[in-house]
Amino acid sequence: MTRKPYPSDLTDAQWALIEPLLPAARPGGRPRTADLREVLNGLLYLNREGCSWRGLPHDFPPWKTVYNYFQAWRDGGTWDAVLGALRRQARLAAGHPASPRVLHLDSQTVKGTEVGGERGYDGGKRLRGRKRHVAVDAFGLLVAVAVTAASVDDAAAARRVLGELDTTNYPRLAKLIADSKYHNHELYAWVQEHADGCWELQIVRRPDGQSGWVRLPKRWVVERTFAWLGRYRRHSRDNERLTESSEAMIRISMIHLILRRLAPPEQRATFGYRKAA
Repeated sequence: MTRKPYPSDLTDAQWALIEPLLPAARPGGRPRTADLREVLNGLLYLNREGCSWRGLPHDFPPWKTVYNYFQAWRDGGTWDAVLGALRRQARLAAGHPASPRVLHLDSQTVKGTEVGGERGYDGGKRLRGRKRHVAVDAFGLLVAVAVTAASVDDAAAARRVLGELDTTNYPRLAKLIADSKYHNHELYAWVQEHADGCWELQIVRRPDGQSGWVRLPKRWVVERTFAWLGRYRRHSRDNERLTESSEAMIRISMIHLILRRLAPPEQRATFGYRKAA
């Protein structure tokens, strides 16, 4: 890399972790000329700094090349596969089994833009836009995500989120923790049917008599994940036309977070004022 680095760039150690997980060039197809590391650096810059596709700095590959890889890997399930592989590595590195035993569910409503696509109004948050429905493990690492119109009920969207989970791939999963928005008898029945009775949906409620903000036990795990994702300015609004693109962008941000956990970048010198003579 001959250009000056950006803060969001992959380090050599991070690139060594993710490179084997990327799809190989199709046999017999056109030879691959793009530098995949720079393609990923462009996507990470886009998410971290919140710029538009056409606003991608010119020292990255052309924005259309970066977008084409993003689109192809979105439609081919690459982002989900890479996220799953890195999440398992992160759990094993922390001394825990690769498969989680508990998942935490929640949603986040964000404003939309004028680009169109699926939109709705969330009467509770008084926002027009979209909802991000996520399931995270006990470490706050993303397991599943679904993006819908903001008008979609959380309990209804939970089926779509949990429907991404194949029970054979999560043999240890036993408990789903959520707030009172997920107290829905149809959801209880669906969870029992989908997992053959192996999953338990536990609702964490606000203590009786409490008013205002209250830190609920175990609920802070998923709230912390939303805070992590909020560091990526691309997620301050939903800028995508397709909900599939919104989901892919969230997965890319979580991939970057896990890479930084597995291979932390070198610590930068802290800013300090020069002492007076």
